[in-house]
Amino acid sequence: MGIKIVKREGNSFKEKLYIPAIFGGMKTTLRHFLTNLSDTSKVKTFSYPEEQPRDITSRYRGVHRLTKREDESIRCVACFMCATACPAECIFIEAKERDDGVDEKMPEVFTIDLLECVFCGGCVEACPCDAIRMDTGIFSFVAKAREDFMLTKEKLLSHEPKKESE
Repeated sequence: MGIKIVKREGNSFKEKLYIPAIFGGMKTTLRHFLTNLSDTSKVKTFSYPEEQPRDITSRYRGVHRLTKREDESIRCVACFMCATACPAECIFIEAKERDDGVDEKMPEVFTIDLLECVFCGGCVEACPCDAIRMDTGIFSFVAKAREDFMLTKEKLLSHEPKKESE
């Protein structure tokens, strides 16, 4: 049948203790520590959150926003594609009929739970009418209560896209 037996490495007592590997790691850590301690000018720090990182690319997925049409109506047609595509199941939508005579639906409730969201961008890719985007440039969202992490339709509509010059 041709069974090949492969000799396992690391059978010696010295290799089983992992002591050389532990000391090798400690040596590297100590070398970096002493280098940073002797010359603090090379240590790259900034005062977060007052000073924001500048190395974030334009493709970074920030906090969500809902887009509007030219007539200032919400672009979302409550098709539930974003909620279906979301692996974290953090998007909650309740649909209603539009009251302005247009033959489509609109969301009565559109909520995103940022504590559940994994910021994968699946909702943006799944949306057939480009109603949801993640281009706000808000990458750190801080709040004191869980309710503040629930983005309602009104909050999502109030977010603006990030300007390219920022």
